[in-house]
Amino acid sequence: MPAHPPSVDVRPATGPDEFPALVRIWRSAVEATHDFLTPADVDGYVAPILDDYLPALEVLVATVDDEPVGFVALDGDQVEMLFVDAARHGQGIGSVLMGHVVARHPAVTVDVKEQNPGALAFYRRQGFEVVGRSPLDGEGRQFTLLHLRRG
Repeated sequence: MPAHPPSVDVRPATGPDEFPALVRIWRSAVEATHDFLTPADVDGYVAPILDDYLPALEVLVATVDDEPVGFVALDGDQVEMLFVDAARHGQGIGSVLMGHVVARHPAVTVDVKEQNPGALAFYRRQGFEVVGRSPLDGEGRQFTLLHLRRG
């Protein structure tokens, strides 16, 4: 961990031209934290993220020295995606992103796969509480989702 946290700026995504860089961040984070997914699972998410999810969501990008290092994607008060480049984990970038979200959406919600204890710990540190669970994820797969709410 650096002696001083990096200076993080948050801005709206610039549009589809930036989405491939965000998918690289997503892949780096998922490969570092989602050991319950196979490489084929990870590959299978890329096209829907590029073509369906990112274009339909409000996307905020965290940058350090103008380089994208993380992002959060929202659908109203629901966090649909929050990922930080694996090389930047533990530097407070996710907390900065959540600070921007909470400032505008105090009663924000998020779903976390139960198999991802690191994400659950992160959101609990951000003041979220588990308010429910579903046996299947949003794609109908056998990944239990925990429903969290803050505020």
